[in-house]
Amino acid sequence: MPDGGADFVRIEGLKRHFDVSAPWLVRKLEGRPRQVVQAVDGIDIEIAKGETFSLVGESGCGKSTVARLVVGLYPPTAGRIEFDGNDMAGRHSRSDMAALRRRMQMIFQDPFASLNPRWRVFDIIAEPIRAFGLSTGKADLEARVAALLRQVKLNPADGRKYPHEFSGGQRQRISIARALASEPEFLVCDEPTSALDVSVQAQILNLMVDLQRRLQLTYLFISHNLAVVYHISTRVGVMYLGRLVEVAPTDTLFRRPKHPYTRMLLDTIPDLDMTGRQRSPVGGEVPSPINPPSGCTFHPRCPFANDRCKAERPKALPIEGGTVACHAIEEGRLPIEDRTYAVSA
Repeated sequence: MPDGGADFVRIEGLKRHFDVSAPWLVRKLEGRPRQVVQAVDGIDIEIAKGETFSLVGESGCGKSTVARLVVGLYPPTAGRIEFDGNDMAGRHSRSDMAALRRRMQMIFQDPFASLNPRWRVFDIIAEPIRAFGLSTGKADLEARVAALLRQVKLNPADGRKYPHEFSGGQRQRISIARALASEPEFLVCDEPTSALDVSVQAQILNLMVDLQRRLQLTYLFISHNLAVVYHISTRVGVMYLGRLVEVAPTDTLFRRPKHPYTRMLLDTIPDLDMTGRQRSPVGGEVPSPINPPSGCTFHPRCPFANDRCKAERPKALPIEGGTVACHAIEEGRLPIEDRTYAVSA
């Protein structure tokens, strides 16, 4: 459970733009303009120690880019990322930065693509231990790797095998063991169960919840699976076209969604209880992040949009323990109602 203290991870005004323009000479000869994808467009997130903060949204909304920005795989175009009070873009000595990096790790979506097929599992898991100088010798290294394999419910003898000798779920367990090898406090999980069968998903999620409780871990969890998010999250952030449109405690978001986009996402959950509730399917196409709509980027697909929505970007307003960026909610044009969603993992 979160400790309720100061924010462990703080993200302020985070932006990441990618230049996807044609080469300079082609642009010059053909008169093409420069094109920039606004993958992440000014988001603010606070994550307390011990909690699981999840990001959800349609494919291409910027969730995975946020994950890579947080762990330093991409440099931000603008904004600030703080980890336990340390500005990750600040001036740090090599040893201080290594100490910060050791405390955060990432679990990737595809466990096979993220594991070196030429290395045995022992070497894959041992690499962070060696890189951060955490072992005192060969015997200690072997004991650490064996303990990590047991921790993710694998046999220490599996360390002699190669990644291709394992199933998808077992490979993801190896990825989790590798992430835990540096003794981190913060894990960024980029859709860690999306490539797995449903039954295996449940096993991996149960393992992650158990590890979080035993090791006091903090998660940033990226997913498009609303059932998974409901069962693992403390709070949820909803992203649309590079922006956060709503943040709320998990129970509040699924019971009293506020932003029209959040409501549309939740309406995609099948009504297994056959309550007869009216559902609004997600209509239209996601606009291009190269040339996003003015104002609220959701306005071309929103049934509640007015002229203000088309011209003015909404600000995040505090409401019911979270925030929502919506003019219709601010103006009282869109009532907030209790809803029931049959969410099952």
